[in-house]
Parts: sequence; C-alpha cells; structure tokens
Amino acid sequence: MRRLPWRNPAPYALEVPDMRMACLLLFTLSALSMPALAVDIDGHIHPDEWKGARHITDFRQVQPLSGKPGSLHTEAWILATPEGLAVAFHCDQPADVPRTHQRVQRDFDDQVDRVNVMVDFNGDGRTGYDFVVSSTDGINDAVITNEVQFNKDWDGNWKHAVSEDATGWNVEILIPWYIAPMHVAREGKRTLGIYLDRVTGSTGERVAWPVASFTLPRFVSAFSKVEVPSYSQSLLAITPYASGLYDNVRGRSHGQAGADLLWKPNGQFQLTAALNPDFGQVESDDLVVNFGATETYVSDKRPFFTENQGIFDFSLLNDNSQLIYTRRVGGPSDDGYGAASINAALKLNGSFGTTSYGLLAADEDGEAGRFFGAARVTHDFGDQSLGLLLTRVDRPWLDREATVFGVDDHWQPTSRLTIATNVVGSDIVQSGTHTRGSGGTIIADYVMGGGWRQQWLGMHFGDQLQINDFGYLDRNSLNCAHWEVRKQYTALPADSAYSSKEWRFSIDALDNDHGLPLRRQLRISRNSGLRNGANEKLQLNVNSAGWDDLLTRGNGALFLPPSFQLGYERVSPRHGDWAFKLEAELVSGGLGGNRQPGYDIKFIPTYFISDAFSVYAGPYYEHLPDWLVWQHDNLIGRFDEHTLQLDAGFDWAIDNRQELRVKLQAIGLDARVRGGYRVDTNGRAMASNDPVEDFSVRNLGLQIRYRYELAPLSYLYVVYGRGGYALDGYARNTADAFGNSFALRDDEQLLVKLSYRFDM
Repeated sequence: MRRLPWRNPAPYALEVPDMRMACLLLFTLSALSMPALAVDIDGHIHPDEWKGARHITDFRQVQPLSGKPGSLHTEAWILATPEGLAVAFHCDQPADVPRTHQRVQRDFDDQVDRVNVMVDFNGDGRTGYDFVVSSTDGINDAVITNEVQFNKDWDGNWKHAVSEDATGWNVEILIPWYIAPMHVAREGKRTLGIYLDRVTGSTGERVAWPVASFTLPRFVSAFSKVEVPSYSQSLLAITPYASGLYDNVRGRSHGQAGADLLWKPNGQFQLTAALNPDFGQVESDDLVVNFGATETYVSDKRPFFTENQGIFDFSLLNDNSQLIYTRRVGGPSDDGYGAASINAALKLNGSFGTTSYGLLAADEDGEAGRFFGAARVTHDFGDQSLGLLLTRVDRPWLDREATVFGVDDHWQPTSRLTIATNVVGSDIVQSGTHTRGSGGTIIADYVMGGGWRQQWLGMHFGDQLQINDFGYLDRNSLNCAHWEVRKQYTALPADSAYSSKEWRFSIDALDNDHGLPLRRQLRISRNSGLRNGANEKLQLNVNSAGWDDLLTRGNGALFLPPSFQLGYERVSPRHGDWAFKLEAELVSGGLGGNRQPGYDIKFIPTYFISDAFSVYAGPYYEHLPDWLVWQHDNLIGRFDEHTLQLDAGFDWAIDNRQELRVKLQAIGLDARVRGGYRVDTNGRAMASNDPVEDFSVRNLGLQIRYRYELAPLSYLYVVYGRGGYALDGYARNTADAFGNSFALRDDEQLLVKLSYRFDM
C-alpha cells in the first residue's frame, strides 16, 4: 500500500555569494510567509496540500467498544485553513472485505461504508456537529446536544469528495468556519473538540479517534482537544423561494414567495430571518393512529428552525420533552381553521467569552395568530455548564398568555460521574386567572469500568406545570424514580455470530403528583451487534398493577392489573440485493391483564435493483384483544382490535443531483366492542349498558417527491401528495378496511417549489 511522504525535508544549507542569491533567498522567505496552500477538495490526498496537518493513525474499535486496534487500517489528517477545517481520510479496504457501493440520500441512516467528522467548535462539550460522508459521496449532518442526542433535521453547507482504488478509498472534507457559532479565540488560537471515526458497512465495525462512544453518558465532552490557528469567516446568505400549489380536491391553486436571510459577520454573532416564510414541509410524516391521551411527537425539518438551533435545546431529560418544540409555530390555528400562517420569524445567536446567547421570535397572521418568543443564555465553567431559558407565547384568540422559565446544569465532578439537572416553572394567565406550576429532573450516570455502568434518575412534574404552549411534554403530574445497571461484553469468541452484547437491568416507580401509584416496572434488555453488521434488541418489561389517570381525560383514574411486554427487533443491512427490518412484540394489558395477551409483527424487506434504486414493501399486523378506548366522561369501551398496515415505496438516486422518492402508507383498523364500562369513584371498571359501538379506521398517505439540487442548499421540488382519514362508526373486516383506505382522497395536491441560496 502506498504511503504518503509526510516528513518535512531536511533544511538546506545556503550560501549567498552574490545579489542574485540574496534575491532568491528573499523570494523564498516571502513564499514561506504566504498563507498555506488551499486544499482542493477533490477526494485525492495530495501531500503538498496537507503539509503541516495533524496525522492520526491510532484508530481503535468503539463498536464493539473494545478499544482494540481496528481490523482495517485507517488514517486521517486534520488541517485548519483560512477556508475552513479540512479533514482527510484514507481507508484501507482490500478485496476480501466487501464494499458498499449503495447510493444514499441526504441524511441517510443506511449501514454503508462511511466516515464521521464530529466537531465541538467551542471545545466545551456542550454542542457538537456531525459531518458524515459515505464511500459513494452521500452525506449526512446533525447537531449533537446533551452529549449524545443527534438531530439530523439540520442541513449545513460544506464541501466533500470521495475517490477509491483497488486498495481502499479516500475522503476529503472542508467545513467552513461560518457553519456554527463559536466563542471568541484567545491569542490567535482556538481549541476544538474533534472526533473522527470510520464504519465498515459489511461488518458494522466502527473505529475511532479518540476512543469515545455515543453509547456512554459522555461523548461530546470526550472529544480530543485540538488547538488550531484562529480564522474567521463572514457570510451573508439570501435564499428566496417561490412555490405554487394546486389542490385537486377543491379545484383551487395558491402561490407564495418569500425569502430566508442568514447573516454571520463573525463566529460570535448570527442573525436568521424568514420573511413571508413558506413553512410547509416537502417531507412526509409517518402516519399515526392515536386514540391515546398523549400527543404524538413529530420532528421538524424546516430550515429556519434547524439552522443553529442547538443553543435553544432544553430537554427535560424525559424522551422527547423540550421547552421549545418548534412544530408549535405554524401549527394548528387556535381558531380551528387549519394551520396558522406566519408573518415573519427572527433568530439571533451569539457569544461573548464563554457565554452564549440566543433570541427567537415568530409572529403568526390573523386574529388567531400567536406570538412566540424565547431567550436563552448558557455559560461554561469548565467541568460545569449552566443555562437559562425563558419562553413566552401570547394566544389572543384563547385569551391566554404562557410564560415558562427553566434552569439547566451539566456537571462532571469526576472523570466517571456525570450529573445533569434542570428546574422549570410555568405561569399561565387564562382569562385573567394565574396558574403556576413547577418541575425538575436529575440524572446521574456513573461509568464503573470493565463494561459496567449505572444510572440514577429522579423526576417531578407538578400537576399545574404547563409547557405545551411552546414546548412538548407528554404528561405532567408525574413523579419518577429510576435505577439502571448495564454490562457490556466485547471479548466474545471469534466463532460467535455476535461482536458485542450489552445487558441492561432497570427498575422504576411512577406516581402521579397526588400519590397515586401509576406503575412499578422491571425491565431486562439485551442490545447486540452482529459480525455481519446487523443489530438486534430483545426486551422484557414486567409491570405491576397500577392506575391509569389519563385514559378518561380527567374523569377518574382506572386501576389496571399487572401486564408485560416482550419485544424483539432485528435490523439487517444490505447483503447481496436484500436488506430487512423485523419487529415483533407480545403484549398484555387492558382489564384482563396477562390473561389475554396480544401481539404485533412488522417485516419490511428492501430489494436493491441497483446501487441507486431500491424498493421496499412490508406489512405490519397488530391484534389487541383487550384494547381500552375512551368514549366520553368516565365511559370507556373495551375492544377486540386488529390493524393491518402497509409501508411501501422506492428510492432512486438518479445522479448526484437528482432523486425520486415514493412513500406509501395505508392503514386499516377494525375494533369490535366487547363491552362498555364506567370508571367508578374507587377506580374500578363497572359494566355499563351505555351504548358503545364497533368502529373502523382507514388512513392513507402517499407522496411522490422529485428533488433536483441546483446548488448547495438550493433545490427544485416537485411533490405530489394524496391522503385521507376516515373513522367509520361500524365494524368491517380488517382486510376490507385496509383495502378501502386506498379510496381515500381528503387531500390531493401538487406542489412545485424553487429555492436558491445566494452566498455573499
């Protein structure tokens, strides 16, 4: 294998016998004082371009997390240039290790050969940025907050290129300095946190420098600290757009135009504005049939809300809980007439010293229009960081004002212990009446060594805490205590099909804020990585008897018997022309508890017609013989439920700029009533003669999307969408309900959208 000559040549001994030699010497010194030669991002690692780069060769296994040298040689170079942070990889991959030549779309999650560059531009462990390049030059980027939470909704503008030969493949990446806000440099130097890794798609092996893993409580703060010269770049980007929509059901069309503005005069300040923004998405959300009492969380891909949004991250450390849930802006209007329109939105990010700040404001149109505002400050103290967040929502249509204040802290008292805490309070003024609530969470993670890890969690959300005017919390009135221990095994026999296994054992106790015991649970799970690149998960939850205080929407809590869930999941990457995902679950619940368990199974195979064209189609089937659905006041229905769902579509990467995607989801649900019940004052379900009827549900979502990339972050979209939802007050065969879902046509639209980003 060819090695690149990275050693600097020995200095020459010069003699200067005459004026010509003196001039030559002066010219040479002048040349040496000129800025470094710019790196040409073409995928070919030229030694002259990478002189002076930091050379990394000590890549070690982090998946499995053994710390051993990787099975394939990997080396990388890091170089700070005036144009940005440049990183190069050379990845050995001999002929006996299969290469993945699969073409992938942006923000892919396919198991393919790839490299990751993750950068914490402030070196404080608070926010990281992930830049992923596949061996076929596909890309993915994400923002990392709370050490290990990746958000792929953000799309950045950065350069990348790939080349390959018989011995392996190379990647070159250039990340502009304006891509993220950063603190002011000191004495012309900047300390970055950097993590590099390489994944072999056919085996799932991940090798990294340094040895850090997002499966551990500390990840971003474990990046290697690299000191580089300080460079600064400014950016003014204007992205005008025009869109046209034709509604084929209502026979009308609509046009709209506007612009997004991004101004970064330096790394310490950024302004983002949206004028007459088009906040409609060209991405399709998954269909969800939700009869429960809690709201379904949906991520946000709108560019305004993904551009450097990390400063506003304030998690309540409970699933998807956030004080700022940007889907609220432009969401369903308070007057009930569709989605709200936005007049304008503005966002400021900046820093002074080790203090970062952010301001966010958005104003909706019309009498029912809401105003959303947020202010955020964080300060880094070294081993500890402290943050404050204030949000305000004015809802004139409801005569409601919502103010929420939060404090969050992240502390690393020792090299093994991490403690994260937050405290929040809300003040709601509804028709002149104040309602105040509070809550807080504390999580302690302790890495014991030898593959062992423990976690303790305490959580309190008062029954008057309300953050969902701007944030997301699936429920309030909750007190939770949780303990978990994990053990990871990586030294498995060479003939084992598994490369690693992690066992987890946890117990938790949940009560509401009035002392009502909701659940006691024992959870046992095993997460495994296989040597063929597949991942496998097995989990058992054993639940005690407890109270459901949400089902009747405030009309009395229902006492339920013990229950369990046993689930299995396997995701197998592409081997040959096939890949697949399998999920299966055995679950009990309802009034019968463990006497009548139900089940569900999902199987989605993907067939690769070529490296650029894949087709997938698979069913999901669910049977719940004891399904409880709220009717009204304290009346619930007990149903025998069957659901049949289809997920199908194809992905075609036509070339490096064009892609065509089809996504189809259809659902048919049949619910046969077994009886009606009233929840009495003692929490018991008492049989009732109140009428409760069979019902069925049909749901359809179809999207055909063509995208052409005109330039970085500049696109032409042509999108056809059709969908519908029907709740029928009678039973029908599950297959009939599923088949008739294809006749739904509540909406049928054609959207054409053109946006072009001008960088100045």
